Amino acid sequence: MEKQKVLLKKIRESVATPFYATQLAAGADVCADLEEALVIPSQSTALIPTGLFFEIPEGFEIQVRPRSGLALKFGITVLNTPGTIDADYRGELKVILINHSKIDFVVEPKMRIAQIVLAKVEQADFLEAALLSESERGSNGFGHTGTGTKNFVEKT
Repeated sequence: MEKQKVLLKKIRESVATPFYATQLAAGADVCADLEEALVIPSQSTALIPTGLFFEIPEGFEIQVRPRSGLALKFGITVLNTPGTIDADYRGELKVILINHSKIDFVVEPKMRIAQIVLAKVEQADFLEAALLSESERGSNGFGHTGTGTKNFVEKT
């Protein structure tokens, strides 16, 4: 299978190139571009640089996703999951990490902090309509199947 080409620029030669940990991995790991360790206090967020800049082909995006091991073992995840890098963005990829745990977390230089997935996207033409077609679900949402809404209070 031929792979889609994505151009990347590094802020310096020592920055880690994204890599797939296994042959069939969907996400490529990205690493922290830090000079020294950075502490994310409990229940806090931090913006972590990667030193990477991308030229994403038209019709694609890069999605930034958490690493499951960090989430399970340490309560560390990507805050805006999945984050989207648009094809016309040329700035540095920085990852918003949040520490959901009760203890501080140390991000070490070159630590794998997130994964990126190249995804095909389409833009839509949004057209106003006076009526929408009926469906079985209708306007039921947010747990309409009865799961997890018992203690839900809607704010208006």
